[in-house]
Amino acid sequence: MNADRLPPVAPEVTATLVEGLSPRLRKRLDAAVTKLAARPVHRDGDTTTIEVDDETELRLHAPGGVVAQVEAITCGCLLAPACVHRAAAACSAPTADLAPEPAEQPTPEAAGPASATDPAPVAASASATHRTSVGASATAMVPASATHRASGTDPAPGPGPAPAPGLTPDAAPAPPETATPDQRAAADALWTAGAAVLEAGVDGAGAVAQSVLLRAAHTARLRHLPRAAGAALSVVTLLRAARAGDPSYRTAELVTALAELLGTARRVATASGTELAAVRGRVRRPYSPDGSLRLYGLFTEPVVTDSGHGGVRTWVAGADGRLFTVGDVAPGGVGRALGVADRAVRLGDSALTHRELGRAGLAVSGATVSPDGRLGAGKSVKAVTARGAAWTEPPLAALWETPPAEQAARALRSTSRYADPDGTGSDLLFLDVELLGAVREPGGTCLLALGEGGVPVRLTAADDDPALAHRDNLALLAAAPGTRLRIIGRLIPAAHPRLTLLACSHPTGEGTIDLGLDRLRRADLPDPAAPAHFAPPQPAGPGAQSPLYLLERRVEQTVPAGRAALGMLGDVTAETRRIRRGGLPTAAGLLTALCASAAQRERDHFGRLLPADTDGFAAYWLAAARYSAAVSESLCSAAWNPTGEVQGVSGGQPAAAARPAV
Repeated sequence: MNADRLPPVAPEVTATLVEGLSPRLRKRLDAAVTKLAARPVHRDGDTTTIEVDDETELRLHAPGGVVAQVEAITCGCLLAPACVHRAAAACSAPTADLAPEPAEQPTPEAAGPASATDPAPVAASASATHRTSVGASATAMVPASATHRASGTDPAPGPGPAPAPGLTPDAAPAPPETATPDQRAAADALWTAGAAVLEAGVDGAGAVAQSVLLRAAHTARLRHLPRAAGAALSVVTLLRAARAGDPSYRTAELVTALAELLGTARRVATASGTELAAVRGRVRRPYSPDGSLRLYGLFTEPVVTDSGHGGVRTWVAGADGRLFTVGDVAPGGVGRALGVADRAVRLGDSALTHRELGRAGLAVSGATVSPDGRLGAGKSVKAVTARGAAWTEPPLAALWETPPAEQAARALRSTSRYADPDGTGSDLLFLDVELLGAVREPGGTCLLALGEGGVPVRLTAADDDPALAHRDNLALLAAAPGTRLRIIGRLIPAAHPRLTLLACSHPTGEGTIDLGLDRLRRADLPDPAAPAHFAPPQPAGPGAQSPLYLLERRVEQTVPAGRAALGMLGDVTAETRRIRRGGLPTAAGLLTALCASAAQRERDHFGRLLPADTDGFAAYWLAAARYSAAVSESLCSAAWNPTGEVQGVSGGQPAAAARPAV
């Protein structure tokens, strides 16, 4: 049974069904999930039927596409409704995206016609980028008294500062908002559930542990903590993918999701004011009026998600260089992505298709824009077709004039795994390169190009699906060494300059190519008969010899195997000595503390083992994960700079500490 054939189930439904099982049935739940996965599934309208056996059927009723009530899952076996089948079906189905939280009263600053919201909730998916600031994470893990000292406030009761001249005590500024007791309790439940997953590892985090996370996520949503709730749902989705052997699963993604969950849950108790707003997150995407815009098309990229959605995203630039997107993504996969490219853009009265908009222009009045640059398509938006601009003409040419190192630093701020999601910035880079040929790597083959300042850049396919043109176009470009191109790519954080190639100027110099949609031909290359050229090995970047991987390896090793596996490592003195020689003493200290916490088990007076300190181990693991991410981003920034200097990317992480000693 393919889980994608089942309708999504609301988190609270799954949690309620699992909580209602007897202890004996809970022990059998994981086996029931595995057994149910092999049974045939039939869908008829809003009802999905699973054949448990020759005489028993299990039905999931999903009016509106989502199973939102416990009673919507019924079973025909003799033990129903107290059987294990209903809970197993809920655990086998995808987790429904979070419903919008109850609308809150707008503040005076947000009230009025200047604010608008997108009615569609932000989906919480495993492939989404979960970001939390490293500096704030470190603050969240120090004692409360230290936090108050660092912020200049005193937690002890006493007289406050004297009011400013001309102000009465009643008119003094109100203290910054802090989390409510209910929010702190919800955050504590998320922390406990996440720490339990880290303790058990993927193999031990079965359906019961997942249901605890789902219950905590549901409570967090009701307490207006959508960011932490979304992180919990991502952890559950990735746990299920890992346990099912999904080939698209990556341990690094689960590391990021777990660190986001734990870090956000920990920060709720200490955050206040604007930081608290970022920690809480938001379900709805706000759109703000932006007046009249003159837009110039850049390119169109296909979008295919792991959840089965497909569509396109067209990138345009304003006269001032700001980047905007117009998207059309819905359930349908790669087939829909190819079809939507030739459909009209949903923006005003424009008759342009997405492909055409990527090379033309728009004049928009009454525009609404989200913080991440998405253009709204409300009834008040008017748009008409206008002349576009070539990549070599203003205003688009200015995008390629920014030094690559500055572009990479900006993209890192946008893609940083644990940065607060302010929604600003872009992860796109605009470069002029000379193609060198293909380069063999452990994971396959990529295209090597030489960028500004002699920096070698590896270019990879954005999607390996053969229905899309990415892979074939990359192979053809590898057969044209010496060709100079103007390219647009998406940054891949790595210890060497690396991009996914999205669009490029045509090799003949006329027009542009959307590399996911348009297919190059051999006749388009300068020498159509040339075979694929393999470039010689290139010197390693500034971060290639960094021993940081020794810490990253232990952080990742914990997730599939749990705390016990890390506790059996024994002496790690050799690893920490090598890390210190590489100029990363903080990483060495974190590795020592992490392994010591994993191995620590105390006994009572009778010699019996006491429960492990899961909270302490989770705190050490979180610090190691956040530190590793910050140093990796600094090394990536240094790799893009010909001088090897680190551009600030993580907000508070010292650049000198991030560079390995030479």
